[in-house]
Amino acid sequence: MARVVVDVMLKPEILDPQGQAVQRALPRLGFEGISDVRQGKRFELEVEGPVDEAALARIHEMAETFLANTVIEDFVVRVDEPAGAGS
Repeated sequence: MARVVVDVMLKPEILDPQGQAVQRALPRLGFEGISDVRQGKRFELEVEGPVDEAALARIHEMAETFLANTVIEDFVVRVDEPAGAGS
């Protein structure tokens, strides 16, 4: 099985009140030097069979129609390399 990750983030022009709240809290918690925080969502999909162009196209369609609100969010689909792969 392979893992495909879909990262969903608010578009840059969309206000992110959760990210702003985190950014304001960081200095109070002793974490300095962070000028901005954007909060998003991550979906990890375990895919049966090969992750070929057809599978990625289907996942892209899923993200576009169900996982992300494309009016206010952008998303990226990527295959997650297992730990130790390519070694």
